[in-house]
Amino acid sequence: MTTRTKPAMGALIFFVVAFGLGLYFTFAAVQGDYGLFRRAEIQAESRTLQTQLETLEARVERMENLTRRLSDNYLDLDLLDQQARDVLGLLRGDEIVIR
Repeated sequence: MTTRTKPAMGALIFFVVAFGLGLYFTFAAVQGDYGLFRRAEIQAESRTLQTQLETLEARVERMENLTRRLSDNYLDLDLLDQQARDVLGLLRGDEIVIR
């Protein structure tokens, strides 16, 4: 007499649930809010923002230099002449304007 036994239904349910949880956590690790794709996006955005920061720091440094050169303690006459020409439209007496 041979008896054939069916696989236990509980074991089958356990493996299906374990497989489903594995799939869910794998998907969350790749696609989720803190997943690999989001990390790559954050790193790319970080590089872009770092480049913008360096550009802005260079501009601030240039403006600080120009401000220092026009301060009361240190006056750059060439820069002052250039600013008077650009902003106020001033000319020297011996210059001719060609438009």
